[in-house]
Amino acid sequence: MHQSMKDGTLTCRKLVEEYLARIDAYDRQGPKLNAVIYINPKALEEAEALDQTFAAGGLSGPLHGIPVLLKDNVDTYDMPTTGGSLSLEGLVPEDDAYITRKFRESGALILAKTNLHEFAIWGETISSILGQTLNPYDLTRTPGGSSGGTGASIAGNFGMVGIGTDTINSIRSPSSANNLVGIRPTIGLVSRDGIIPYSFTQDTAGPICRTVEDAVRVLDVIAGYDQADDETAWSIGRKPTSYGACLKEDGLKEKRIGVLESFFGIDVIHKDTNKAVKSSIETMKDQGTTIVSLNEKIDSDYLVNEVSVHLHDLKDHLNVYLGALQEQASVHSVEEILASGKYHAGIEENLKKAMVLSTGTPEYNKRLVERNKLQTQVMKLIADYQLDALVYPHQKQLVCKVGGSQNERNGVLGSVTGFPSICVQ
Repeated sequence: MHQSMKDGTLTCRKLVEEYLARIDAYDRQGPKLNAVIYINPKALEEAEALDQTFAAGGLSGPLHGIPVLLKDNVDTYDMPTTGGSLSLEGLVPEDDAYITRKFRESGALILAKTNLHEFAIWGETISSILGQTLNPYDLTRTPGGSSGGTGASIAGNFGMVGIGTDTINSIRSPSSANNLVGIRPTIGLVSRDGIIPYSFTQDTAGPICRTVEDAVRVLDVIAGYDQADDETAWSIGRKPTSYGACLKEDGLKEKRIGVLESFFGIDVIHKDTNKAVKSSIETMKDQGTTIVSLNEKIDSDYLVNEVSVHLHDLKDHLNVYLGALQEQASVHSVEEILASGKYHAGIEENLKKAMVLSTGTPEYNKRLVERNKLQTQVMKLIADYQLDALVYPHQKQLVCKVGGSQNERNGVLGSVTGFPSICVQ
């Protein structure tokens, strides 16, 4: 994109016009993917300003003129942030999220806000404010979730860069379902300030893009210390000058990759997923990778039900955000969301479960202990087998049909350990 701008064959305005045309043709009309909640009304005006900046002095930053699609739980001071919920309809935050601000500082243009499973609470991407988002590759299926609006939008070529958030699976699920690259960073690498929370223990934000190179360029921009998110103190001194510099054409040569066999299904319904992942493993072998089969018994369903603290955190952590909203907000707590009735029926069960759960209880503390045990178990696997990484299918079966429930997702391993994960095709 930048080379085309330098050559004079592309302007930021022209690029934005093309993306807006695709949104109109494929999101609002045609297949009606229903992925975009809100389009920046000043997008063309901002694009022209970026073109003027370029004409006067060149690129304003590493993402100059690049249209970005933000999941609609990421604050923007000039556009509504609703979490996909009618209970927050029309709410415009007082300021940007940290990552939104970093995008603007890098020269990027915030083009639109994308649909999500309401309040990021599950994985099929359906909300009271927009409804069901569809998968561009199969309109009978969901795009995964909860960041499915971002996934469907990037797959539909509505923007160049997408942002998702991930508490259990939510960056990698839509990346897996839409043939994209999604990075769930280590907890503490990317600030969560200004993002509607689900679980501060497990929440993070990261890129959803078409290529690994695009994704790491985004990570270069959004990673780093932010005083408003204490966890990011762990990132100081641990962030490379450039993640892009770590990409090497022969990067798999002489690497040792462990295949987590317990994360593969064994029934007919798992056949298509297994075939795709096994093919990728063969490609890795061809690149000089040593593949190590691991028979460690790790059960992803157990991790969701007995280790993850997402529902225990939900009420207390979401209330922190809601309670700080300005007076024009119609709700300021999970209890008030339930009382309003302005939410999709599909999240009611989890909201009600969250109302009777809390942090700091014996059950909560037990889960944190299990989390620490799992972290050690994974690190011991890596140490004992001298591994560079673990590989497994993000989900054991294909993304579910519209109206179904997405079962057998394995992304919880990265979420409850807090370790980094990437979904690649």
